[in-house]
Amino acid sequence: MKKVTRPSWEEYFMGITELVAQRSTCLRRQVGAILVRDKRIMTTGYNGAPARIKHCLDVGCLREQMGIPSGERHELCRGLHAEQNAIIQAAIHGVNIQGTSLYCTNMPCSICTKMLINAGIVEIYYKEGYPDPLASDMLAEAGIVPKKFG
Repeated sequence: MKKVTRPSWEEYFMGITELVAQRSTCLRRQVGAILVRDKRIMTTGYNGAPARIKHCLDVGCLREQMGIPSGERHELCRGLHAEQNAIIQAAIHGVNIQGTSLYCTNMPCSICTKMLINAGIVEIYYKEGYPDPLASDMLAEAGIVPKKFG
């Protein structure tokens, strides 16, 4: 009998975040996020322009045009971050996300970190780092220890 190797729950959910990231319309970085509780996906999000707004794929990257480095001036962007979209989807559909775990292809920035803390997220799993020391400081103060995956 052939032995089947199943992914761990962390591998499973991180794999799903990578699939979600493929929907991104950002020209710089494709990011996916999911919020999970009790091994169930509550919401998903990827980075891109708000609904009914032209995507960067169509009009170009404002940040590139302005020469803004990664990790700086987050407000100067047409897009929402994946974590923000996951939280917004919960609000739109009336899904309680307090007590969930975030799985994200990237470490959250300081803006997303503030939102995640106030939304009651208790765990963060991420695949790649992000240059935002303030986010790390706030997570530590809130008692949330991000776990690097892989």
